[in-house]
Amino acid sequence: MPASSPLRGGGAGILAMVSIQPSGQFDPAPRHTEDDGSLASPLGRAATLMVGILAVLWIVELINGATGRNLSQAGGIRPRDVASLVDIVTAPFLHGNVEHLAGNAVALFSLGFIAAVPSIKRFLLMTAIVVVVGGLGVWLFSPSNTVSIGASGVVFGYFGYLLMRGFVDRRPVDVVVSIGIGLAYAYPMWHSIGFGVTNISWQGHLSGLVGGLLAAILLRQPRNRVKPAATDPMPTLPSAE
Repeated sequence: MPASSPLRGGGAGILAMVSIQPSGQFDPAPRHTEDDGSLASPLGRAATLMVGILAVLWIVELINGATGRNLSQAGGIRPRDVASLVDIVTAPFLHGNVEHLAGNAVALFSLGFIAAVPSIKRFLLMTAIVVVVGGLGVWLFSPSNTVSIGASGVVFGYFGYLLMRGFVDRRPVDVVVSIGIGLAYAYPMWHSIGFGVTNISWQGHLSGLVGGLLAAILLRQPRNRVKPAATDPMPTLPSAE
């Protein structure tokens, strides 16, 4: 932004563009560390990202359905097929039908949104870990002659990440979030793993969960220690004579 742009709004514009730091220095750029309703705020960035991810999933689903599900066969994970290792990246974007995607969409958005609010960069790194670990689990342990697709492994990864994040970061708010995620999602997640259920990859669900737990440990951010504020020494009073 040009240096002269803050002056166009008059006095109010100047106050909106400059913040005073505890050290007494001026910060010329606004920092959206709190929710101000803008898309640049933490909530705005997280919501925009998750809406974008869902939009991509629905676009891929429309194309996949229009082409006779050819994308599912081409981009799904085929266990222990070296040529299919690259499909670890594509499989989460593909679904068996509209109902499959719709079943994942709500949890994907809600859990992803909560995970993305503190840091988009950390969220993307966490997602990459979940996708790789979950996909490798499918590639290694799923039955032969199967093709695995879907974002449910990522959903389980987000669940595991949020469940663990509060206890490794040890921030009070994250601990409360972890407890809330456990209370809200533990029961449906347990019943969605799909042990022994036909056409459900429990290997992908369990591997995604492990990926989320691992990501929380690898990306942990311990609480910063608060340093005592520096104070000026008291002036020495002259002695009375």
